[in-house]
Amino acid sequence: MRLTMILCDAAQVSAGKLFILGGGWNIAGPGPFPSALAVLVEVPWDRSNTPFTLSLELLEEDGEPVIHQGPLGPQPVRVEAQMEVGRPPGIKKGSPLSVPFAVNVASMQLTPGSRYYWEAKIEGQPPDGDRTVSFQVRAN
Repeated sequence: MRLTMILCDAAQVSAGKLFILGGGWNIAGPGPFPSALAVLVEVPWDRSNTPFTLSLELLEEDGEPVIHQGPLGPQPVRVEAQMEVGRPPGIKKGSPLSVPFAVNVASMQLTPGSRYYWEAKIEGQPPDGDRTVSFQVRAN
């Protein structure tokens, strides 16, 4: 499977399409800032109608998970989704199938002057294409 990710201010999926607002940045902050991740998974024809798991995790530049204080206590910033794509009627045999996915992230305080990256895995393995997308938080 092939995967493409774009950092943006906000994203949503509607009618099988990604709608991206303020996309393509790689510097933010230094204070809390809204962000989103627009993801497009290209599923090969022979993997249609087969469920798979997509996981996205926010990591510090040294590869350690970013920990956020949530309602259940400190937890890694991580998203996991079960997906499955079917073959639409009339599509030619062998055509790849696209699965758009959007994650809007609540504003959080990250360390100024540091780099971070989102890492994607499909079924626990790095996908083809962009498996990471990184950004830097401005220094004060």
